[in-house]
Amino acid sequence: MISRKNNPFKTLSALLLVPMILTGCAATAHEDQQPSVVVTTNILADVVQNLVGDQAQVHTLMPANVDPHSFEISAQQAALLNDADLVVSNGLNLEEGLQHQLEAVDAAGKEHFVATDHVQVLNVSGSSGAADPHFWTDPVQMIDVVDALASDLQELPGIQAEQLNEDTQSYRGELTELEQQMADSFNQIPEESRALVTNHHVFGYLSKRFGFRTVGAVIPSGTTLASPSAADMASLAEAIRTSKVSAIFVESAQPDKLARALADEANIDVQIVHLYSESLTLPGEPADSYLKMMQVNTEKITQALRN
Repeated sequence: MISRKNNPFKTLSALLLVPMILTGCAATAHEDQQPSVVVTTNILADVVQNLVGDQAQVHTLMPANVDPHSFEISAQQAALLNDADLVVSNGLNLEEGLQHQLEAVDAAGKEHFVATDHVQVLNVSGSSGAADPHFWTDPVQMIDVVDALASDLQELPGIQAEQLNEDTQSYRGELTELEQQMADSFNQIPEESRALVTNHHVFGYLSKRFGFRTVGAVIPSGTTLASPSAADMASLAEAIRTSKVSAIFVESAQPDKLARALADEANIDVQIVHLYSESLTLPGEPADSYLKMMQVNTEKITQALRN
């Protein structure tokens, strides 16, 4: 009979458990030593992750399939902002529900990278000078953001500059390739068909880069929190008929009820095409990275307008 006092199996289990505990402690200690980068949007978080790899802890505030204009953070996420070594945000009021917290970050003197400080800002189409925050629809603008972001990331303690530079150059190459892929795809669309109608003004930068006309938006604003009037809908319906628009592009995370009402108002046969314009999807879904999101959108826009 094996004595309960001197059970060899119990002793062996305990000995095997010790290195596991030590490994876990070492991993936790390593993570604690890494800089913390807190990013507001999942699009920018994906970009940051491509640059820093496993050199930093990257925390994303906005989950997949959310509207950045209406998103609000929890108390736990607010604490992450307070403890961050670097906060990365989009800017130009995209994160409308986070303005108070981001202002607090600045007031506390924390390191804060605002992406739209590093782009050639456009105004929202048809607005009276409102700045457009949706710069990422132009991959060339994203390259400028990546260059500036890498410079700030390099200043974080524990970041190896050589590795960061290598990863940054690799990602820049992918963005350059993306821009060429988009141009080649859009070149299949006849010039007279390069007309965009969207659920709100989100593709201004894409339009300028690749030669599209913005006919209008269901919500004539750069934010989804606005709402169209009856006159707005009637005016856009007339513009759709005049321009012979073949598709209305809506955000996949937003209801398409208004877009369908607009199609009925215009009284023409028009496709309702869902794009991933303001948020990435869950892992394993079609737009779970910035590069994939842009590739999927390019394919959908091309298919809808080239015929």
